[in-house]
Amino acid sequence: MSFPDEKVGSEDGAEVVMHEQRTGWKGTYYHPLTQIVMLGFVCFMGPGLFNAVNGLGGGGQLDPTTSANSNVATYSTFAAVGFFAGSINNKLGSKMTLQIGTLGYCLYIGSYLSLNIHPHSGAFVVAAGAILGVCAGLLWAAQGSLMLAYPTEAEKGKYIAIFWAIFNLGGVVGSAVALGTNFNNTAGTVANSTYIAFIVLTAIGICIPMLMADPKKVIRSDGAKVIIPLHPSWKTQFLGLWVTLKTDPMILLLFPMFFTSNWFYTWQWNDFNAALFDLRGRSLNSFLYWTSQIFGSIGISFLLDSKLSRRARAFSGWAALMTLIFITHIWAYFYQIQYVRPGPSDIDIHNKRFIGRVFLYILFGFLDSMWQTTTYWLMGAISNDAGKLAIMVGFYKSIQSAGAAGVWRADAVKTPFMNLFISTWVLLVSGLLFALPMIHLRVKNHTDLADETLVRMDSKGHIRDVEQVKKEEELAAATA
Repeated sequence: MSFPDEKVGSEDGAEVVMHEQRTGWKGTYYHPLTQIVMLGFVCFMGPGLFNAVNGLGGGGQLDPTTSANSNVATYSTFAAVGFFAGSINNKLGSKMTLQIGTLGYCLYIGSYLSLNIHPHSGAFVVAAGAILGVCAGLLWAAQGSLMLAYPTEAEKGKYIAIFWAIFNLGGVVGSAVALGTNFNNTAGTVANSTYIAFIVLTAIGICIPMLMADPKKVIRSDGAKVIIPLHPSWKTQFLGLWVTLKTDPMILLLFPMFFTSNWFYTWQWNDFNAALFDLRGRSLNSFLYWTSQIFGSIGISFLLDSKLSRRARAFSGWAALMTLIFITHIWAYFYQIQYVRPGPSDIDIHNKRFIGRVFLYILFGFLDSMWQTTTYWLMGAISNDAGKLAIMVGFYKSIQSAGAAGVWRADAVKTPFMNLFISTWVLLVSGLLFALPMIHLRVKNHTDLADETLVRMDSKGHIRDVEQVKKEEELAAATA
């Protein structure tokens, strides 16, 4: 029995075409929230465990140099591929792109097991990092496209928070495994059993995208289908990069925020956690860091999805981030002036110096999740089009990775801790200052079809009129 499509007014006054919601197990399976949960577990098993390993400082190794060089390789290839990953995603489809993107994480963690067994295999770790960067660029473009296209405008904060909570469970579980297996480990490097457990979990993560629904069959909670542009040629896909920047140049003001979004990890993980704490302390810190991220993303989502206007929510999120940046970094400054490279690496969980520093590390976890959630939310405030969102997330991950490659290299060549700390603080503040005019000029209380340039772009790269697109959608719905 079919349910006729009809025009209705949304809560923001915009017209949408309603589609019949499935019932029973199909209704549950094809529900956007179910797909977001599955997407979260894909990233739980891949990037989440990558974060767990790196969050230990030095990839769990006594000497962090190999890990730093591997991360340089990861983020260099990530930056190169990520810039074009949105176009690749729009050509191959999000499900296929996500599937390919999962493949690099198992190899990457396996390379650290190899390093434990064969101490001179550092080149393999670096090569695995480079391969992972290619895969990660694809995975995150697909992830961002789906995570921001599935929810309605009123649900984006909630959906981002749910994804971020599940994704960071990977870091929580991984850190818990590392803590349990290394609690009495005095060797300074993570045990083989830890890496083996992570390899098994990342292998499971490769299988999850095969079970996910085709995005074209997903209907949002407001009855509207997910907006997925169908551009058959590679030429049109890469033209979409130019069209996105040309028609929406305010995105450029988010680039400093993108650049900073992984920069702070290097100082937090290697130059604070690894430099100050022994392996047991690092493992517990990592567990608490990723746990706090779950609460940070959920907390900021309440603000970003509150009853305030969307513009008011955007400014409130900005203010919350700026406040937390100064709280954490003023606090951290008084610790940083007490040590220099390479650091003592001797603070155990029973040491009286542990308490204050671990609470600071927990706040860093809150800051990270709030920063990433707000960045995604701002992109979602610009567009509802899965194609455009994939391109924006590609920009985000590319520029993010370029910054990360630079700062990991700076750490590998032994740049003073204080220099990296100050650069982290300055870049965080600068990212928000650049984003402020974009929020003021570009974030509206509702996203109109006129803003969705990629949806209106035909197979030859021409931008169609809004009314023409609406008529074509009505015709397609009537004949479906």
